Amino acid sequence: MSFAADIRYAFRTMKSNPGFTAIAVSALALGIGANTAIFTVVNAVLLKPLPYPNAERLVRLGRKFPNNFGSSNSIPKYMAWRHNDVFEAMTLYSDSGLALNLGVGDRPNEVKAFTVSREYFQVFGATPFRGRTFTEAEDLPDGAPAAVLSYRLWQTRMGADPAILGKTILLNKRPYTVVGIMPQGFQSEDKVDLWTPLQADPQSTNQGHYLSAAARLKPGVDIEHARAEMKAVGEQFRRANPGWMDKAESVGVLPMQESMVGDAKFQLLVLEGAVGFVLLIACANVANLLLARSAVRQREFTIRAAIGASRGRVLRQLLTESVMLALLGGVVGLVLGTWGVRALLGLAPGGIPRITDENGVTQAPPLDWHVALFAIGVAALTGILFGLFPALHTSNADLAGAMKEGGRGGTGKRHGLIRASLVVLEMSLSLVLLIGAALLIRTFVGLRSVNAGLDPHNVLTLQTSMAGGSYPTTARVDAFSTLVEQRLRALPGVLGASTSILTPMENDVDLPFNIPGHTPAQGKWEGDEQWRSISGDYFKVFGIPLLRGRVFTDRDKGSSAPVVLIDERMVKKYWPHSDPLGQTIVIGQFLGPQFTDSPRQIVGIVGSICATGLEDGKEPVMYVPQSQVPQGITDLANSVIPLSWEIKTAGDPLAMRAVIEREFRAVDGLLPISHVRTMEQVMSSSISRQNFNMTLLTVFAGIALLLASIGIYGLMSYSVEQRAQEIGIRMALGASQGDMLRLIVLQGLKLAGLGVAIGLAAAFGLTRLLGHLLFGVQSSDPVTFAAVAAVLATVAALAAYFPARQAAAVNPTVALRQ
Repeated sequence: MSFAADIRYAFRTMKSNPGFTAIAVSALALGIGANTAIFTVVNAVLLKPLPYPNAERLVRLGRKFPNNFGSSNSIPKYMAWRHNDVFEAMTLYSDSGLALNLGVGDRPNEVKAFTVSREYFQVFGATPFRGRTFTEAEDLPDGAPAAVLSYRLWQTRMGADPAILGKTILLNKRPYTVVGIMPQGFQSEDKVDLWTPLQADPQSTNQGHYLSAAARLKPGVDIEHARAEMKAVGEQFRRANPGWMDKAESVGVLPMQESMVGDAKFQLLVLEGAVGFVLLIACANVANLLLARSAVRQREFTIRAAIGASRGRVLRQLLTESVMLALLGGVVGLVLGTWGVRALLGLAPGGIPRITDENGVTQAPPLDWHVALFAIGVAALTGILFGLFPALHTSNADLAGAMKEGGRGGTGKRHGLIRASLVVLEMSLSLVLLIGAALLIRTFVGLRSVNAGLDPHNVLTLQTSMAGGSYPTTARVDAFSTLVEQRLRALPGVLGASTSILTPMENDVDLPFNIPGHTPAQGKWEGDEQWRSISGDYFKVFGIPLLRGRVFTDRDKGSSAPVVLIDERMVKKYWPHSDPLGQTIVIGQFLGPQFTDSPRQIVGIVGSICATGLEDGKEPVMYVPQSQVPQGITDLANSVIPLSWEIKTAGDPLAMRAVIEREFRAVDGLLPISHVRTMEQVMSSSISRQNFNMTLLTVFAGIALLLASIGIYGLMSYSVEQRAQEIGIRMALGASQGDMLRLIVLQGLKLAGLGVAIGLAAAFGLTRLLGHLLFGVQSSDPVTFAAVAAVLATVAALAAYFPARQAAAVNPTVALRQ
C-alpha cells in the first residue's frame, strides 16, 4: 500500500515540476535510446542464435595461422579432413553466391545460387519440404545437373507448383532437374534462391583455396576436443603432402556464429561501449539535477524526519521518484531507439552479417522481447544508479542544521564537491569519446586521401555470370567479351570498355609464381601476389599509366606467345637491381593441373593501384590477357566468380545504364547482369565500414559533449545562485565585474582541466583497443589528444562564461539585503 502511495507521490512531484521532469527525461531518453538502438543490432548479430537446429554444434573449418583465420579451403584438404572422429557431417561449398538467369524469354529472372556438397543440408540440419537433396552420384564430377529450390523461389517464381519436382529448369541456358524444395525459413549464410551440387573431384590435386567448409559436432564433443583432433589430422596431411601446407598453418575450428560475424563483433562492441559512456554522462547530469533539487527539498524531508519518517522511508520515496523518472525516460528511449536503429542502419555499410538481405541492403531487425527487456532493465538500473547517491545524501537529514538554514537550500561544501565530481566524470568520459571519434575521422580522411593509382570518374562497373554451358572455354569467353566490347565502344559517349576477373578494390585472387633459373629463397615459390586477367581497354578505362614496354594488344591471343604485365611494386620487390622486361615467370606452378601455365614473358610495366582496397591494397599485381587464361582457371572462375566489366563514359555512367545493358542483351539475351555500380561507389563501399564507425562515434561524442557542457553550465549557474551573498560582499569590498567573471570561469576551467587530465589518461589506454580500426594515425597520436583537449577546454570555458556573466551582474546592495 505504501509503495503505491510512493508511486502516486512521485507522479505528483514530476507533474508539479514539469521543467525538471522534461530535462531529466530527455537526457535519459537520449542515453537509453542510443543504447537500445545499438543493442538491437548487437542482439540480432551477436546474441541471437543461428536459425538452425542445435546451432551451437555448427563450426567452420579453415586455415589457422598465428594471427588470423583463413576461411577459404582447398578440395584436397577438405577430402583429408573428412577422416575424423569428432564431426557427424562435413560439407564444402562456395558461399560467393553466383547470379544466374532462370528460365527463357526476353527478360529471364535473375536468381542467386550456392554450389554445395551433398552433405550441406545435413550439416545445417535441414530436411526438404518436398523431394530430396543431392545424391552421391549427382555430387561427383560430370554428375547430372540438379537443383534444390528455396521455399521463397518455389512460391514466387514457380507458383507453388507441387508438380515442379522432377521437371527441368534452365539456369544460364543449362537444364537442371529440380529434386527438392527446402522448408520455409531455411536459408544459407547469405540469402539465396537455390542450391546446385558442387561436384568436387575426390582425387583433386587443386591447391587453390576458394571454398568454405563447415561441420556439425557429434553429440557430446566440445570444440576444444575437435580442435585437438583436427590439428592431428592436419599434421597427417602435411606429412602425406609436403609443401601443401604453410609452415605456420594448422587446421582451425571456429564456432559458426563467431565465424559469420567476423570483425563486426569488435566494431559493434566498441559502439556499445561508446553509447554506454553516453548513458553514464546522462546519468551524471540527472544525478546533478537531483542533487540541486535536493537542496530545495532538504527542509521538506527534514520536517518529515521530525514528524517520524524513518531514513529508510525517505530513501525509498526518493528512489521511487528516480526510478519512475528513469522508466519514463526508458519508454521514450525505447521509441527513440526503435526509430534510431533504422537511422543507424541507413548509414550502415552493406554486408553487416545476419541483417543484410540478398541485395546487400542492411535491414533493421524487428523489435523483440529481448530488446524491450533490455530497455526496461537499463532504465531501472539507470534509475537506481543516478538516484541512489542523491537519495542517500538527501535522506541523511540534519534536523537542527536544516531548520537553522530556514529553507534557503544550503547544502555545504560536501554537496558542492559531489556535484563537481560528477561534472569531472562527464568531462573525462566526453574526452575519451571525442578522442576516439577524432582518431576515426583522421582514419577516414587518410583513406580518402590515398592515391588509388586509378581514375574512378565516369566508370560504370557490372558483373555477368558465365556459369552454365554457354561459355565453357577460354576462347568462348574471350570471343563473347570481345564482341560486347566492340559494340560498347561504338556507342556515343563510351570512351572505353574492358573486362577483368575482379573489379578493382573488391576481393582478391592471388597466385604464386617462380622465375625460371632462380632458386626461391624459401619454399618452392618465389612469391605469391595478386593476379588479374583483363581484356580490352582496362588500363585506358582506369587511367593506369604504362611506365615501360607495352600493354596487351589484339595480337595477344591464346595461340600467341604467353605474356604478362607487372606493376611497379612488383618490380621493386623482386627486381630491385635488374630489368624485368624480357624475363619470364611461371604462374601457378605446383598448384595443380587447373593452374598449370606456360612461362610468360614480361612485356610491360604499369603503374601500381590499390587492387584490394584503399586500406590494404598495396600488394603487387601481375596481369595476363583474358584470351590466355589457362582452361582450368576459366572452369574455376565460371563456377565461383562472375566476370567483371568496366565501361568508361564521357558523362554520367548511370545515365547510360539502359543503353549499355541493351548491348549485352543484343549479344546474349539470357546473360545475367548484376551489381551495376559506378567505380566511385565501389571505392566508397571499400571504406564504408570506416565511414560508419566514424559517423556513429562522432554522433555519440557530440551528444556526450553537449551533455557535459550542459552539466558544467548547470553547476556554474547553481554555484552562482548559491554564492550570491558571497559575490555581493566581494563586490561591495571592491571586486570588479571582471574579477567575478574570471573567478567563475576559472572555477569551471579547473573542473574541466581535472576532467581533461583524467580523460587523457583513460583515453591513452582505451584508444589502443581501436588499433586495427585505424589507418594512417596512431592510437596515441599526440596531435589528436592535444587538439581534442583544447576543444573540450574551450567548450567548458564557454559553458562557464554565461553563468560568470550572471555573477558579474550581481547587485551588491540587493545581495546584501537578501
